[in-house]
Amino acid sequence: MITSINPATGEAGESFQELTAEEVDQRIGRAHAAFTAWRTTDYATRTHLLEKIAEQFDANRRRLAEIATREMGKTLESSLAEVDKCSTAFRHYAQHGSAMLESRTFDTAAGPATARWLPMGPVLAVMPWNFPYWQVVRFLAPTIMAGNVGLLKHASLTQGVAAAIEEMVVAAGAPAGVFQNLAIKSDKVAAIIADDRVVAVTLTGSEGAGMKVAEAAGRALKKVVLELGGSDPFIVMPSADIEKAAETAVKARIQNSGQSCICAKRMIVHDAVYDAFMEKFVAGMKAVKTGDPMAEGIDMGPMSSDEQRQTVLDQLVDIQKAGGKLLFGGEAIEGKGAYMSPGIVTDVPVESPAAKEELFGPVAMVFRAHDIDAAIDLANDVPFGLGSSVWTNDADERERFERDVAAGMTAINAMLASSPEAPFGGIKRSGHGRELGPYGLHEFMNLKTVFG
Repeated sequence: MITSINPATGEAGESFQELTAEEVDQRIGRAHAAFTAWRTTDYATRTHLLEKIAEQFDANRRRLAEIATREMGKTLESSLAEVDKCSTAFRHYAQHGSAMLESRTFDTAAGPATARWLPMGPVLAVMPWNFPYWQVVRFLAPTIMAGNVGLLKHASLTQGVAAAIEEMVVAAGAPAGVFQNLAIKSDKVAAIIADDRVVAVTLTGSEGAGMKVAEAAGRALKKVVLELGGSDPFIVMPSADIEKAAETAVKARIQNSGQSCICAKRMIVHDAVYDAFMEKFVAGMKAVKTGDPMAEGIDMGPMSSDEQRQTVLDQLVDIQKAGGKLLFGGEAIEGKGAYMSPGIVTDVPVESPAAKEELFGPVAMVFRAHDIDAAIDLANDVPFGLGSSVWTNDADERERFERDVAAGMTAINAMLASSPEAPFGGIKRSGHGRELGPYGLHEFMNLKTVFG
């Protein structure tokens, strides 16, 4: 059995029967059979299904949101926004997907050639608990539009969400096997990747999980997209609007209780505005309201689990051993639930291993930089390269940051966020490949060239 635990109370939630190997095999067979029919459907049929799924998400909005909040602790407001974002993604691919799949013709020495986008088959998605609907939908919407079919291995923490997503797809009228949830644990993933009927795999998760999935995909010579960890820099320069930067930094650090790959985790602040920024940033972090995620007016719920909270607490011990100074917060809150107070760490030696790890919780590390070169060097001095946020009103500085910050994404004078319209992904140990936008749609398609 796979049983969810409500991180706000510590109480057991719904339990789900883990599938047997035979049941998994049956579902893969069902996906393979579904693909043989779904691959030839016209774009209008795929578009119609996407629109109907969006309607199901809209009609069940609050129920879906409450499931996520109960299972992983994000505030109900955040869960509602996530469900709405999913509806937007389904409708985006319904409206624009066919244009993304248009063929292109080239003139060659041997005559005309046409490049066509064709579906490949069943795709396995291994997804995490932190944005339990959105992470799945940003794979699922383009999968359906492409003419592929999907298999989901969701996190053990969020099996209720996984079941609800499948319910929405079925209720929308999807043919049997177009999307199926696999209630299994991680030790079953490698065998599914090795199955000849599964053509590709996408994973969002930790470095360790990414390495295991990439290794299994490599052995099977299958396409893989990986969206892994990040230790995103949030760079503040003297020309920036310091008040707005500090206000946004708080939101960027504590969103989802700090449990987001693209949370701003390392604040890199120019010496000239360090004190002004810190005054406002400290005040903002201390004002964060932590409490029952179902209640109104709460900024931050609990961590996703006692285990995740302990991981962050252990990291903070290592940071302080390395010489970092915990200004305030970063402590377990007594009582029921996996609650943790938001905090700030300064003076972390940049050469220490602790400064280069991903801190997946509501504690910010703050660094000083004496000029733009130092800021860029600090930003890049980690093994990750997912996102980044840069605050400057100087055009030359903006160009430097866009060009030189080693990341898959950079937000200028804003908090980084994902959107159905734009490609999402990283470099270095943050993974490879892209989700969302036309590039996410194309990742698991055969770009077939036809001559003549």
